[in-house]
Amino acid sequence: MHGGNIYKLAEELHLPERKIIDFSASINPLGVSKKVKAEIRKHLKYLHNYPDPDCMRFIKHLSRMLQLPEEALLAGNGSTEFIYLIPLVLKPEKVLLPAPTFSEYERALRLRGNPDIEHFILKRDALFEFSIDEFMAKLTDKDMVYICNPNNPTANYLKKEELVDIAQYCKKQKTYLLVDEAFIDFLPEHTIIEEVLRNPYLMVLRSLTKFYALTGLRIGYMAAHPDLIKRFRAYKEPWTVNTLAQRAAVVAIKDRYYKKETFRVLAEEKAFLERELQKLGITFYPSEINFYLLEHPRAANIVKSLKKKGILIRYCGNFDGLSDDFFRIAVKSHRENSLLIKNLKNILLNMHQ
Repeated sequence: MHGGNIYKLAEELHLPERKIIDFSASINPLGVSKKVKAEIRKHLKYLHNYPDPDCMRFIKHLSRMLQLPEEALLAGNGSTEFIYLIPLVLKPEKVLLPAPTFSEYERALRLRGNPDIEHFILKRDALFEFSIDEFMAKLTDKDMVYICNPNNPTANYLKKEELVDIAQYCKKQKTYLLVDEAFIDFLPEHTIIEEVLRNPYLMVLRSLTKFYALTGLRIGYMAAHPDLIKRFRAYKEPWTVNTLAQRAAVVAIKDRYYKKETFRVLAEEKAFLERELQKLGITFYPSEINFYLLEHPRAANIVKSLKKKGILIRYCGNFDGLSDDFFRIAVKSHRENSLLIKNLKNILLNMHQ
């Protein structure tokens, strides 16, 4: 499941929500851009109107940015709306899921039916990287496969050319391929979104949660062949994307300064975190995005101890393919990252006394 339940922890600790520091949700450390906040304030007075059910303003901007026709795009209430819509529309019977990966895929599949799900285990000794040949060998009898790229919670990723090969093989096998690109804005050179027009079995999901920090507004989109988009549109609920989310999204994707500043801050903070985690003897797996998968034999105790201090991190022992030794942290502001390291240092010191 998602990280980010600050409300529950605030209630447990009898603290205001603003006092909780959330490393469990991997959101841009810059927070919402100033331009987006200004746009939201400007449109508060129009909240008495229904939102545009087709999100046409947002779709038009996306179409120009991605160089895809508007008919190949569909906006929704975060990419999660599509994760739950896909099993309803496509009704897959034999599915291949990597493990570990985002747990909402399997939950959505189980809620919509009882498909035969096979897990493709990403091995710790191989740093959780895909073995492309082994993965493709498992596709032969499947009618649907999911790939989160970059993967959550491991942070590893498939290169564009590798994914294109998988997508072409799926097309040949008539196997639907869902590529969840929730974190691709941090590695934009590896997107395969432009392939959707050439492949009627490919769906690409994007979210404005991770990179643009529009977490509370809930907006994302699907790119797919227009024939496939028509099928999803027929099942989709109306008005799932509110007016402020639509306005904020347009401003967010056009904000070049915000993008540039994001990469600058991330580079600095990732260097700081890696240096400090190494000093603490906490194993971290390679990451080029905004979170780290960590490993420590006392992971469960670390998670509990930080929680008591109002710091949320993501325990990963409940992911398929991971043991109790794993947890995940987001990259946040320098003040918050420093506070995390300070608390980790104290916790580990107390454990060794």
